[in-house]
Amino acid sequence: MTAASADVHDVGDLHDVRRVDRGEPALRPFNAAGILDAADVHVATTLGRLAGERDPAVLLAVALAVRGPRLGHVCVDLESLRDTVTGNEDATADLDALDWPDPPAWRAAVARSALVAGSPPTADHAAIPGGDPIADASAGNDRPLRLVGTRLYLDRYWRYERRIVSALHTRGRARGVAVDRDLLADGLRRLFPPDGDAAPAPDLQRLAAAVALLRPFAVLAGGPGTGKTTAVVRILALLDEQAVAAGRPQPRVALAAPTGKAARRMTESIAESVDSLDTAAATRERLLALQAATLHRLLRPLPNSTTRFRHHAANPLPHDVVVVDETSMVSVALLAKLLDAVRDDARLLLVGDPQQLVSVEAGAVLGDIVGATTGGLRMTAAARETVFQVTGQAVPASDAPAEAVVADGIVVLRRARRFAEDSGIAALAAAVARGDGAGAVAVLEQRRNDVTWIPWEPTDGTAALGEVRGAVVDAGAALVTAAVAGRGSDALEAVGRLRILCAHRRGPAGVAAWVPTVERWLAQSVNGFSPTTAWYVGRPVIVTRNDYAAGVVNGDVGVVVARPEGGVTVAFAGPSGVRTIAPTRLDAVETVHAMTVHKAQGSQFATAVVVLPDPTSRILTRELLYTGVTRAEHRLVVVGSAAAVGAAVERRVQRASGLGDALWGPGP
Repeated sequence: MTAASADVHDVGDLHDVRRVDRGEPALRPFNAAGILDAADVHVATTLGRLAGERDPAVLLAVALAVRGPRLGHVCVDLESLRDTVTGNEDATADLDALDWPDPPAWRAAVARSALVAGSPPTADHAAIPGGDPIADASAGNDRPLRLVGTRLYLDRYWRYERRIVSALHTRGRARGVAVDRDLLADGLRRLFPPDGDAAPAPDLQRLAAAVALLRPFAVLAGGPGTGKTTAVVRILALLDEQAVAAGRPQPRVALAAPTGKAARRMTESIAESVDSLDTAAATRERLLALQAATLHRLLRPLPNSTTRFRHHAANPLPHDVVVVDETSMVSVALLAKLLDAVRDDARLLLVGDPQQLVSVEAGAVLGDIVGATTGGLRMTAAARETVFQVTGQAVPASDAPAEAVVADGIVVLRRARRFAEDSGIAALAAAVARGDGAGAVAVLEQRRNDVTWIPWEPTDGTAALGEVRGAVVDAGAALVTAAVAGRGSDALEAVGRLRILCAHRRGPAGVAAWVPTVERWLAQSVNGFSPTTAWYVGRPVIVTRNDYAAGVVNGDVGVVVARPEGGVTVAFAGPSGVRTIAPTRLDAVETVHAMTVHKAQGSQFATAVVVLPDPTSRILTRELLYTGVTRAEHRLVVVGSAAAVGAAVERRVQRASGLGDALWGPGP
C-alpha cells in the first residue's frame, strides 16, 4: 500500500475500528476527535436514513444521545454540551475547534425532526399531579428520541426517568402509614437512647427511623460510619414490634443491593447489629433470619435476559417492606424497574451514600433524589409536626420547594461514629466531600497517625514507595503463613488487612501494573511465596461473575490455601464460617493484590493504599477519591501528587439527567 493510498485510520495493515470513513461527513470530525465512537455514528446515520433525516446538526445530536448512556448520562443537554463534553482518553484534537451548532438553532432543528418527539406538559420538569405521563405521551411512541426543554433523550431512558418521577411523586404524596404512635415513641426511646456524649440535635438516626415508620417511602443517606445499618436494623425491629402489637403477621421483608458482594455485606452487617437490640428475642431471631439478595435476583430475570424481570407492575413483589442498600450504585433503568415492582401499599427504604461513585450504567439516582439535602433534613411543616409528635425532637425549618414531595422522606446522617474526633481519615473525607482541595492537601501534609501521604508520579516507578512495600510485605507474610498452613480463616483475615486501590485497570498507576509489583515484592521478601503457577498458595482472588452453582457472587474475595492431603483449595468466608471451593470450579476470578476503587465499593480494609493516576485522567474525580479514602478503617496511605489530589477534588462526576430538576425544581 502506498502512502498516497493509505487510509488515515490504518495502523500498519490494521484498520482502527474506532474510526469511520463512511456515513455523514459532518460526524467524522467528532469521531476523529474521540467524542463519538463508530457505533454512535452508524446508529445515527441508520436512523437518519430510515426517517429521511438529512440535517447534519440533527444527526450529530442523535449520535450524542446514543453515546450518552454508554458514558453514564441519561440524556444530553444541547445548551451546555459544547462546554461540557469530553473526548476519550486517546483524544488529541482540540474539541473547541469542532464545528458545533448554535444551541438555539440546534434545539429548533432537533425539535422539528421526525426522529424526535416532544414531551407532554406534565413532563417538562414539573411536578406530576397524577396519572401516567408515559400514557400521555402516546403521540411520540413511534419516535426513538425525546426532547424535553434542551435535554435530548433516547426514548427508553426518558421513560425510565418519568417512571421514577411518577412513582416517587405518588409515594411522596401518599398519606402517612397507620402505626401505633405511642408504641413507636416508646420504641424510639428504647432503641435510640442518648449515647452520653455531645450528640447533635436533633438525633438524626432516631428521626430517620420515625420517618421510615410514618411514610411509605424513605431515603436514609450518609457517609461511612454514620450509622445507616444501625438505623436500618432498628427500623426493621420497630416494624416487627408494630405487627406483634397489632396481631398482624410479621411484615415480609426483602433486603437487596445492586451487587452480590454488597448484598452479602448487608446480611453480615445486619446480623452483627442484632445482638445489641433492646427488643424481644423473637424479633431478634426474625431479623437474624433475613438474607439479602441482589436486585436482579429479587426481581427474577426472565430466561436469557438481564433486563426483563418476572416482577413488574402487573406481577409485583410479595414483600411488605423493601430495603435497598448501596443505592448510589443503582442505575436509572434498574431503579425504574424496581419501583414498578414494589406494591403501592409496601414500604420502600433506599439506603446509601450520595457522595460515593455512581452506577457504572446510566444515572446518578441517589444523588438526584437526595438533591441538596446534605445537612440532615428538608421536611415540610406538616411532616415536621408529625415527626415531633413521636420523637419529641423539633426539626428545623428548611428551604425545600413545596412541590418537592420526596423531601419529607429523606434523612441524611452526618455524624461519623466509626472514626475518632481527631481522625485524619474523617477529616480528609470531609474535605474531599465539600470540594476543598486545599483543605484535603493540608490534611495530607499534617501526617496524622492514621493518614500517610507519599507524593508520587506514575512515571516515578516504585523506588520511592518503600513505606508501601513494607506494609504490603507485612500483610503478605501473614497471608502466606496462614495459607501455607491451610488456615483459611486466618488467611481471609490477613487478606483484608491491606488493599491497594487504583483508579484504572491499566497503565503505570493501574491494577495491571500493581498486581505483578506486589507479587515481586512478596517473592523477594516472604518465605514460602512462589507465584510460579496460576493457583499458587497465598493467591488472593476476586470473583468477577456471579456463579450461584458454585455459591459465589461477583465481588467475593477468596484465598488459595494448601490442603493437608496435598494440592490447594480456595477459601471463602461463608455465613457459618469458612467454605472451600476447588479451583477447577472457579472460571471467573482475578488476582486481587490490587483492585479498582469501583470494585472496592461496599468494602472496608484495615489499611487502604489509594494510588492516584496522572491529574489529567478523566476517571480521577471527587467521588472516586472520596470512595477510596473511605474504604480505610484504621489507616490510609495516599500515593499521588498534590496536583492529582487537587484535580480529583475539583472534578465532579457530571451526569446529564432531568431527575433532580423533576423532583426538586430547576437547579442553578
